[in-house]
Amino acid sequence: MITDGFAFVAVLTALGGLVAFLERRKQLKVFKWIPGIVFLYLGAALLNTVGIFGESESIEAADSSVNDALLPAMILLLLFNCDIRQIIKLGPRLIITFFVATFSIILGFTIVYLLFQGFYASETWRAFAALAGSWTGGSANMVAVQGILQAPENIFGYALIMDTVNYSVWLVVVFAAVPWAKVFNRFTRADDSYLAEYARRVEGEPESVANKPMDMTGLIGLLGFSLLASAGARWIGGMLPTYGEAVDQTTWTILIVSILGLIVAVTPFGKTGGSMDLGNVMLYVIVGLIASGADFSQITQAPIYVATGFLILLIHLLVMVAYAKIAKADLFTIGVASVANIGGIASAPIIAGAFNRNLVPVGVLFALIGSFCGTYAGLLTGQILSNL
Repeated sequence: MITDGFAFVAVLTALGGLVAFLERRKQLKVFKWIPGIVFLYLGAALLNTVGIFGESESIEAADSSVNDALLPAMILLLLFNCDIRQIIKLGPRLIITFFVATFSIILGFTIVYLLFQGFYASETWRAFAALAGSWTGGSANMVAVQGILQAPENIFGYALIMDTVNYSVWLVVVFAAVPWAKVFNRFTRADDSYLAEYARRVEGEPESVANKPMDMTGLIGLLGFSLLASAGARWIGGMLPTYGEAVDQTTWTILIVSILGLIVAVTPFGKTGGSMDLGNVMLYVIVGLIASGADFSQITQAPIYVATGFLILLIHLLVMVAYAKIAKADLFTIGVASVANIGGIASAPIIAGAFNRNLVPVGVLFALIGSFCGTYAGLLTGQILSNL
């Protein structure tokens, strides 16, 4: 049994390294269907379930200190690739569609929770808020909302299962819809000629930050800057007022580093190679810490949560089809907007490429909008659900 805080963090970090090695270097086929972060969560939860991690003040202190330091730093680094100038170039039509998708997901969580909250464990609204952060942004947003609202680890595990199972099925549905684009566009009377123009305009733009090589100078600079910004944001956030359950020191901290990330993204420092990789390293450590407090004693409740996820996605689908009919939106736009919300940066470019490989940048930019807004969409969902 591990009761030392340093050993606790070391084991979780090593587990994250093993999962990343198998996913990125070995490229096992299973990771095409289930993200590595899910295996990390399950592995850390299993270690806790079988009693590897004991309860001690040392572990609690290490958990709290590492999480408080890395969460804002991670969000800051992952926003370095979010150039607001490129998002503006999308134009109002695409951006409106993205936020309609976001609204439909929040609406889905609200309706389903209102109707079936009696079937869920207590404090489920916190986990649903974290999942809404993921389904309107990505895994980093999910972790951020969980850190702010402190969703119970066991229930957060159900949300993660929903994030995997429901998202995987939804991705298949959207892929299957691609060949029907012309039929759908005739149904909505959509004109998608502007997409070809946008593809020509963005073609040949500078290389993405995510693909730039890292060096020692850049890496230590990113690490030092992100941790210093994290500490500074927490200090400032601690002096600001709190409002209800969703706005506290952590909320202010996340807001501060998010704004700072957007500012840095348009500067030369924001183009430093390695920001995405270092941010993902922090993400893996944080997910391991969260999962280390979970166990599988209530896993029999998981089917209820998975069924809930499908109901939320059904509401999302109905809203998006209705919007497409009213706004004469094309299938590409609503499909990529949907997946950019629910799947994030990992899947939005893939769906965009399935329609037209020259439109991959649109998927990337959609996902970047979500990476900034997802945390706040999740917190808004939490505020709504907590009042029901």
